Amino acid sequence: MERVKILDNSIRLLAEKNEKYILCDKACFAANSRGRAVEEPDDAVRTCFQRDRDRIIHSQSFRRLKHKTQVFLAPSGDHYRTRLTHTLEVAQIARTIARALRLNEDLTEAIALGHDLGHTPFGHAGERALNKLCDCGFKHYEQSVRVVEKLEKYGKGLNLTDEVKNGIQCHTRGEEAYTLEGQIIRIADKIAYINHDIDDAIRAGVMAEEDIPLSLRMQLGMTKTERINNMVLDVIHTSDKLIRMSDDFYTGFMDLHRFMFTAVYTNPVCKGEESKAVDMLERIYSYYIKNIDKMPEEFIRIAESDGDERAVCDYIAGMSDNYALKVFNNLFVPMFWLE
Repeated sequence: MERVKILDNSIRLLAEKNEKYILCDKACFAANSRGRAVEEPDDAVRTCFQRDRDRIIHSQSFRRLKHKTQVFLAPSGDHYRTRLTHTLEVAQIARTIARALRLNEDLTEAIALGHDLGHTPFGHAGERALNKLCDCGFKHYEQSVRVVEKLEKYGKGLNLTDEVKNGIQCHTRGEEAYTLEGQIIRIADKIAYINHDIDDAIRAGVMAEEDIPLSLRMQLGMTKTERINNMVLDVIHTSDKLIRMSDDFYTGFMDLHRFMFTAVYTNPVCKGEESKAVDMLERIYSYYIKNIDKMPEEFIRIAESDGDERAVCDYIAGMSDNYALKVFNNLFVPMFWLE
């Protein structure tokens, strides 16, 4: 009997039916998805957004996030954020907001888990380097969509739903996502990175909690936990037709961001190694743009279809910090003969 239920899609259909009872009328329902670029049979158990979440989790690009910089380059401690832990923290914050607003948690989680798949090694320093080097430009959120559409599975892509791809595309700047679930990711990303960057900076000895202006701490929260909780509650209470913070909280957030820009993001102690990372990526790029045939075969094929610059950017953007270091050493650091 159970076997029959799985074969006739009843589990998925029940899940889609339950969404109609549980979610608010502004939510994006799996049964009403705009679908995939390539049509596929429905899964017997999972909704389309649950399948997207699973595809992202099982992708190679998702696994590589564990060795990509968030803020601090090549940290030696175990507790500094990486791009992967940042992604998981965004997903947790986003799901909390989605649940409270009775929006689609599965769609929200899928977007959150995929939003940084296209990020470069060495954080935003790597992103700026590739954007400068490549005439067609480079933005990590556009690259994240390119990863799921074309680069994953050796050129086949993940064939995600349009709602997930749109949320990934719109998570940083520009046009808002057309689903409220997608809009949640943009604000959850901000809540996550500002508070967790403070936490990492304190751990690194770059700043202390007390360095944050007292007026901001009194407005937003005296600790990381209080700030995250207060920001999330503010979003939940303020959001209606759009996902947003109240004007007062958003002003406080921007003031906190300006403080962090001076105290951490441009601090020579934090960013002292960035010029080395940028120089390394520039040299790797210069080498491969002159030696396309030396890249893995899948990127040679991309060069033939999309051009050399796009292919080299795709290759470098997909590297973890560790792999970029390995490539640089193999290309430019001489090997010594052993006795």
